[in-house]
Amino acid sequence: MSVKDVKQSIRERIWKLLEEKNVASFPRPVYGRIPNFIGSDRACELAASLPEFTRARVIKINPDSPQRYCRELALSGGKLLIMPTPRIREGFLLLDPRRIPRQYYGEASTIRGAFKWGVPIKPWEMPNIDLVIIGSVAVNPGSGRRLGKSHGYAEIEWGIASALGRVNEGTPVMTTVHELQLVGDDIPREPFDLPVDIVVTPSRVIRVSRVDPKPRGIYWEFVTEDMLREIPILRELRNILGNRH
Repeated sequence: MSVKDVKQSIRERIWKLLEEKNVASFPRPVYGRIPNFIGSDRACELAASLPEFTRARVIKINPDSPQRYCRELALSGGKLLIMPTPRIREGFLLLDPRRIPRQYYGEASTIRGAFKWGVPIKPWEMPNIDLVIIGSVAVNPGSGRRLGKSHGYAEIEWGIASALGRVNEGTPVMTTVHELQLVGDDIPREPFDLPVDIVVTPSRVIRVSRVDPKPRGIYWEFVTEDMLREIPILRELRNILGNRH
């Protein structure tokens, strides 16, 4: 099997397991998604209790359902929140809790609410990011290798921020998942894959001894014309950075 086939077989297995064990949560079915799960709010609470979260001033969190409460807790904690728009189609949003009435933090942590309460921000206007929280379909807590839903958005977001010096090897990357999403598989790695430092489930925190470095910059050789068309900010950034693939 190819690397992509191996990765996809692991994803399919985990999606099926979450549905069969009935720990999947809305929106269902979870196939093709970063799966929401019962206990996702508890995992976010645990994540928010960690020193990496409490001392962070700026946190980037993915827009998926299982990390919704993580976004609310970031706002409640007075953090500047950077949220990529779904599929990065409209770039990034910056949510400043000082500009949002406290009673609307919950609304602002949803995708629709983030568009209402956040402001679009160009990647080169972003502040340095102190913590990245991403969703996963599966993660190996031994190696720190993870699988998203196969489109590579977390990797593209990291690549953009890394190319602009907003994140680096020392920027902690955390994921919140259900225990059933932890795998022992030797997840194959592609050069742009982003490993995690911390895995948080509803019941525990796992600090990973990573086996891979974090990618640096954007791997333009893997960026297709379709990606440039679907993610306009990538094309804009390529022109700014003067890269040609």
